[in-house]
Amino acid sequence: MSPKNTYEKELSFQADRRRATVEFIKIVSDLWYDKSIELVLFRNGLIDKNVSEILDLHEYAGEFVQKPISIFDSVEIAQAIKTLDLPPAKLDIGKLTYEYHLADNTTDATSFVASRLKGAAQKENIAPKDVVLYGFGRIGRLVARELMTITGKGSQLRLRAIVTRGKIDATVLEKRASLFKSDSVHGDFAGTVAVDEKQQALIINGTTVQIISANAPEEIDYTTYGIDNALIIDNTGAFRDKEALSRHMIARGVDKVLLTAPGKGIPNIVHGVNHLENNPDEVSIFSAASCTTNAITPVLKALEDSIGVTSGHLETIHAYTNDQNLVDNMHSKYRRGRAAALNMVITETGAGAAVSKALPSFDGKLTSNAIRVPVPNGSLAILNLELEKETSVDAINSILKKYALEGDLVEQIKYSINNELVSSDIIGSSAPSIYDSNATIVRKDGRNAVIYVWYDNEYGYSHQVIRLAKYIAKVRRYTYY
Repeated sequence: MSPKNTYEKELSFQADRRRATVEFIKIVSDLWYDKSIELVLFRNGLIDKNVSEILDLHEYAGEFVQKPISIFDSVEIAQAIKTLDLPPAKLDIGKLTYEYHLADNTTDATSFVASRLKGAAQKENIAPKDVVLYGFGRIGRLVARELMTITGKGSQLRLRAIVTRGKIDATVLEKRASLFKSDSVHGDFAGTVAVDEKQQALIINGTTVQIISANAPEEIDYTTYGIDNALIIDNTGAFRDKEALSRHMIARGVDKVLLTAPGKGIPNIVHGVNHLENNPDEVSIFSAASCTTNAITPVLKALEDSIGVTSGHLETIHAYTNDQNLVDNMHSKYRRGRAAALNMVITETGAGAAVSKALPSFDGKLTSNAIRVPVPNGSLAILNLELEKETSVDAINSILKKYALEGDLVEQIKYSINNELVSSDIIGSSAPSIYDSNATIVRKDGRNAVIYVWYDNEYGYSHQVIRLAKYIAKVRRYTYY
């Protein structure tokens, strides 16, 4: 075949792929908005993705499982899912397609999918849960963005209000809307935001979100806003222990409280690791721990369960945060007073000790420290671990790849095969732990390993908060990962 004919054939194939992708995007949207069924591709979201993004995700999926998964395969499986009578669900079409390739070739796609998803029929109906964000800082705004993006038919979490301090007027509302809409790190919100001064509300994607001013949690009556039995997500950092957080429970219309920071006297949860140990029917106040704890704990659990960890040290190379100074000035903590965007700053972290709250077997095993560095987002945890059993780089990679593909930690661990990975590449990842498979080092005797775990300390953590919120609110759908 001549080069010209080859090129024409390539163009024709690319056009067919892109047409198939457009069809796939429509099916993904129809399933989400008509049936509250969310499709993902190896935990990567597909809602509101464009053609190029969908094709890039398929390329990653093929490299990850080492078996090409084409968009044509995904369309076939998606069409099969659409024909079935399924309850609200979250389904990994990458896993389904991969398993379909491995199955008996005589089985048609619809029969195969029906057999794999037969457990969905046993899932109980869920009641939507009102959510109130208490505070509207970095984490609060990202949680709000994600809640509004995944609202769909409103069958799970419904963002009803945001509580802030100070007066609420047109100027304040415009500033709140602007900060929500435009983000220097994460880009523009993929939706609409308007201000309703009369109602003192933001209208996000056509839905009213009340803005409430309060100086204390207990002074609010949420029922006057039509909000009842709500989950309060406290991201102010002002209330950290059970006594202080219990003040939320005094307010009318409140059912549960979730703190987006490490808490004292309350369960500290890393979703996927220890959330099932605390029954939301029996516990009212939860903590989602810290971003670093959520990054390292899933990887540590995988290694502890597989080869055992005797001791270790955590060093987190962390993006600077709002509690540091922009220019040199007084600060209550040592070193944090120096200009954040100009210095690497050694400071403390409690993440090493906090792991034991989710994994008691790590009590006393880890020391930890932190270095704040001049990037606005995107962090790296370095784990230097002494191991119970001899191992190798290949063995560790096999363990973490398995956990990233199947089991209870598939939402938490993303397995990176990118040999050029840098911190800006992981911004926007919904997984709290991104394992760098090309960076692992194992000592010659096989009893010491250095593990590198990247994490988007804002976006990845916000997704963990939402996962835990769904568990607390009892709105988790049927899942197939």
